[in-house]
Amino acid sequence: MGFERRLAAPLLALFSMLACAPSDGAMAPTPSGSASESPSGGSTSGGPPSGGDIGAPGIGDPDFPTDGNGGYDVTHYDLRIGYTPSSKQLDGVATIEAKATQQLSRFNLDLAGYKVSDVVVDDEKAVFSRTGSELSVLPATPLAKDAGFTVKVSYAGIPTPVKDSSNLGTYGFIPTADGAFVACEPNGAKTWFPANDHPADKAAFDVTITVPEGVTALSNGEQVGEPATAGGKTTYHWREKHPMVTYLATATIGRFEVRKGRTSGGIASFAAVDPKFRGSLDSLYTVSGEVTDYWSKIFGPYPFSSTGGVIDDFSAGYALENQTKPLYGGFNPDESIIAHELAHQWFGDSVSIKQWRDLWLNEGFATYAEWLWAEHKGTNTADKLFETYRARAATDPIWKYPPGRAQPRDLFNESVYTRGGMTLHALRKAIGDDTFFQLIKTWTSDHKYGSVTTDEFVALAEKLSGKDLKPLFDAWLFQPVKPA
Repeated sequence: MGFERRLAAPLLALFSMLACAPSDGAMAPTPSGSASESPSGGSTSGGPPSGGDIGAPGIGDPDFPTDGNGGYDVTHYDLRIGYTPSSKQLDGVATIEAKATQQLSRFNLDLAGYKVSDVVVDDEKAVFSRTGSELSVLPATPLAKDAGFTVKVSYAGIPTPVKDSSNLGTYGFIPTADGAFVACEPNGAKTWFPANDHPADKAAFDVTITVPEGVTALSNGEQVGEPATAGGKTTYHWREKHPMVTYLATATIGRFEVRKGRTSGGIASFAAVDPKFRGSLDSLYTVSGEVTDYWSKIFGPYPFSSTGGVIDDFSAGYALENQTKPLYGGFNPDESIIAHELAHQWFGDSVSIKQWRDLWLNEGFATYAEWLWAEHKGTNTADKLFETYRARAATDPIWKYPPGRAQPRDLFNESVYTRGGMTLHALRKAIGDDTFFQLIKTWTSDHKYGSVTTDEFVALAEKLSGKDLKPLFDAWLFQPVKPA
């Protein structure tokens, strides 16, 4: 993905399931976290604390007004969690390093459920309260604009994943029989740690997970040292030093068989499968390495320190491009799906979106990558695939949904994927292969680890091609009719 909800079936089988769930309000907190709380765990009166310079309760995305928060930028998450699969109990301490972007007397974090026992800002106890999925924090000392600060949140409870049977299904921190399946797009990070839960705020991560001995805990990036076992529990420490959006963070837990090594191109590679899928371990490892190396030639150097993938036995019916470790929920991914998820390491992970409306920049690119992989393998051509989709009748629903403006209640519509990919092929035909592939490499290089908009992509395409491309992009991305 983005949120690629499909099995190994054709792409069309995916999209009848996909639409965006409501943001924060859809995530009902657990009973222990539903009331406002003081640092001692008691309830405050009179609602959230107030102050003169208050960070906004949303980051500024008009389609998801309560996702993320204003007033600060996170630079690093240090997440330390203990999880017991038998009881589904999660105990967490999150230490968040951030920089104030305005004077702050109060700010919010996103956290769904849990009992918060303590909040400390810069080593001083803070007053806090809860309203839905908002954790409102009043520091003992107001924060000056541009000041760096640290907030430490202690919390515990049973994770409550987001469930939307009519649209996205289940996502977030999902307890399973032997651990947890953790796939958080679009706004499920708050189901397991306090966060500025929106893709516009990227940060580095350290994730330390303690689980019962015999259980494996996986997260993004690379493992720091060897797992430490004591008292019947094992602790794993993972570090993703490159900036990452919150929905890509994972803490997938269970019994896994693992293969480690390097791709032919020298990139560290890590593959893990539930024992149910042990026959797929070698193919997952081999294909993931082959795809990563090929995309490194087509899209530019691989932006992270390791690649790979994880197959869990939880029947999610979808895959998610968790940074460095795409996660496949209960199925063997074919090469096309692996190509899609690993393309996201460039488009969506390294180069992320500032607002959800521009989701085609993730999904259209990853879908087009599938077509490029078919060309590479000699099984099809991008032009034949383009013409197949273009042959759909003018009454087909794909033409009624302009993918350049993803709709919040139908965020993962087929058009965002397929018509988004078609936009890129139409562009390729208009500017030629040399300029098109130069554009792709320039895009991933110029915006590496950053956040982007559609307007920025259009401007770069026009600059490199020397052509007025606004009519092309308008027809393919913004008009609710079939392009002529």
